[in-house]
Amino acid sequence: MLGALSAFVAVAAGAFGAHGLKSRLAPDMLAVFETGARYQLYHALALLAVAWAQSRWPGGAGAAAWSGWLFVAGTLLFSGSLYALALTGVRWMGAITPIGGLALLLGWLLLAWAVSRG
Repeated sequence: MLGALSAFVAVAAGAFGAHGLKSRLAPDMLAVFETGARYQLYHALALLAVAWAQSRWPGGAGAAAWSGWLFVAGTLLFSGSLYALALTGVRWMGAITPIGGLALLLGWLLLAWAVSRG
């Protein structure tokens, strides 16, 4: 469910960026916004992969669930900080982005570990 909802928000954000923000943001800030939407969509699909992995390899289901929560947290921090940076211009928001990126990376490692245990 979270994967599908996140994908919905990512597509909506991408459309909003392409159509609603194109004339309102500087090109570099529009690119920042688009990066947030792109990574949100990637990790929405990753959440769907987590659900599939949990059903396919029950031996790694606990680790897979944790990877999913890391994807959720990482998306909120990574994409959320990029959206906020682009829309507000508040530069310190960019300091949050690497924390979200680290959560996303850890999510991928944990998902790989979960699959290997399954």
